[in-house]
Amino acid sequence: MSMLRVEHSLGFAQLQDGGRFGVRHLGVTQGGALDWIAQHWANWLLGNPLDACVIEIPLGGLTLKAEADGWLALTGADLDAKLDQQPLRPWQVFAIRSGQQLTFTQPRSGVRAYLAAAGGFKANPVLGAVATVMREGLGGLHGDGKGLKPGNQLTYSAQPAVSRKMPSEAIPDYKSPVTLQLLVGAQSSQFSGDSLFQLFNQHWTLDQRADRMGMRLTGPALRYQGDALISEGIPLGAVQVPPDGQPIVLMNDRQTIGGYPRLGALTPASLARLAQCAPGQKIRLQPISQAQARQDHLALLARWEP
Repeated sequence: MSMLRVEHSLGFAQLQDGGRFGVRHLGVTQGGALDWIAQHWANWLLGNPLDACVIEIPLGGLTLKAEADGWLALTGADLDAKLDQQPLRPWQVFAIRSGQQLTFTQPRSGVRAYLAAAGGFKANPVLGAVATVMREGLGGLHGDGKGLKPGNQLTYSAQPAVSRKMPSEAIPDYKSPVTLQLLVGAQSSQFSGDSLFQLFNQHWTLDQRADRMGMRLTGPALRYQGDALISEGIPLGAVQVPPDGQPIVLMNDRQTIGGYPRLGALTPASLARLAQCAPGQKIRLQPISQAQARQDHLALLARWEP
């Protein structure tokens, strides 16, 4: 077995896998990697199951030290990673030797980096998953929903199943303009026509109030004209509009039910892209049909087929 020891952490880096399912009737949310595409690629590079446990690193502020030789893969945001003070670019597999130090300082492109290890990082599942959900106190290294902290030891297999090279055309450009695709539905017909026009024809700004539970977009106030709603189940990516008219995209750690009107939901690929946006970033929304969204999603999943 190989091992990494946490030397420094701001408390935000956490273990994430594919998420926790089959428990929403208990009020337990799903968790899981926000940028699931970057997570899948990190695991694919090492031949792991695509939903194997990785470290999600938002914004940096993490230092790890190897206590044994091993193999890791890094994808997602460029957080100015360094291996023994030598720059380490993302989207590749790399060897780490006992005694070497791996540091993540601050974002240069994107927001969340994903570090995968051969065979996936080891931790005992809680309700079927390792996914850390701090709000619920579930998952993570010790099952208590806490982020990584100094002294934590992370174990994994010494050798990867394979060591692959990242397809260059699949590496995203997080500095490019952001357009998110929205499956229009739910209570969208009960918003004013002007609100629906504004929704798709101007930029939105990602607010400072953006975390693993939800990401608020600021712009012109959207006006709901329907009746008050009874709380109902909330799918991943749902776009809720509270009374202030500013939409909120509900993410992996969202509440399981809610009563605000919804415009629809973002596609899975758009959610992954949103996870790499920083507060203040400009965003456009684009409507997409259910048939096209399904076709695009299946084409994306096919990238990881054997």
